Amino acid sequence: MNRALQAAENFRSRDESITGVEKYGHGIIHDTYLVRLNRGAKKIILQRLNSEVFKDPEAVMYNLHHICEHIQEQMKINSTGVAADWQMLQNIATRDGRDFFIDAAGDFWRALSFIRGAVPLEHITGPDDAGEAGRALGIFHWLLSDLSPELLLETLPGFHNVEGYLKHYDEVVAKRNGPGAAEKYCQQFIEDRRSWAPVLENGRREKIITVRIIHGDPKVNNIMADRVTGRAVSIIDLDTVMPGLVQYDIGDCLRSCCSTMGEEAADLSAVRFDLDLCEAVLSGYTGAARKFLSNTDFDFLFDAVRLLPFELGLRFYTDFLEGNVYFRVNHLDQNLDRAQVQFKLVESIEQQEDMIRAIIEKCRVVCLANTHQ
Repeated sequence: MNRALQAAENFRSRDESITGVEKYGHGIIHDTYLVRLNRGAKKIILQRLNSEVFKDPEAVMYNLHHICEHIQEQMKINSTGVAADWQMLQNIATRDGRDFFIDAAGDFWRALSFIRGAVPLEHITGPDDAGEAGRALGIFHWLLSDLSPELLLETLPGFHNVEGYLKHYDEVVAKRNGPGAAEKYCQQFIEDRRSWAPVLENGRREKIITVRIIHGDPKVNNIMADRVTGRAVSIIDLDTVMPGLVQYDIGDCLRSCCSTMGEEAADLSAVRFDLDLCEAVLSGYTGAARKFLSNTDFDFLFDAVRLLPFELGLRFYTDFLEGNVYFRVNHLDQNLDRAQVQFKLVESIEQQEDMIRAIIEKCRVVCLANTHQ
């Protein structure tokens, strides 16, 4: 905590005093702190970036600067529109004007504005929450839809490219001997879907799917909701914002919002993909994003719904095999358990394919009928 306090000193103005620094949130990548200034009159978020995950933290800050600047401008233009109550994270400069601070140990620190009057949407309690999560992602995509993806850097190259994850998995699993029952299940599950998994990357290569700017990690607890109204007012954790396919974001938002058990489940038989929540997310999303969505964007949506839990399960399982080097764990088998939850979610999605496709088609009709209105 002393290191956090020392880092925080670099982000306060000369007339501000730090009155508290405490651990904040439940992130599993960065170390995050809440800094109270002037006896709590002002709050900021302080983070020590995980340089093992983000090899080029300056690229992260470069992207953050550009997207925040663009969205602020868009919010001025659309101040009475769908984003009227939207809050955008802002980077807080150090006293010497830099976007970040590097301490004596070489750790990379940054400070961000605090989203006022809001809390993370930690759990989906029903369709209203799910609809707000979808609406938040739709607003975010819409506000960035006219910013060229070519202006941004890839903060995590190949982040959603399942082909790369499969290649790495093959290298890791080849060194593994004598898998137990849970591991055999995971390995067979991956093999059964290997040939299908690159479906979105194939669409990108064939230029069927448009490359846009995506969030990269729109899970439910990255949505900030107003404490009083429950209305989504921001989306945070912007380190993975970069060029990509909006289908990845939509699929990941659905994965996070529509799983009945979240990412941790003691009873795998209880893992299910909830159709009512799926419809709420997609309705909220398409209502906000209709101004830029095309008919073709919908063609790969079911594949995205199915792919994203598969991708995350593959990543969890590979990390388990490597000794839990990426995702933080509380016990050695936690990433193996997490992988099985994601694979069970995929099975539930596959079993309900016809109904999910019907929901997508319903949202397609409504969205395209209202496009550009």
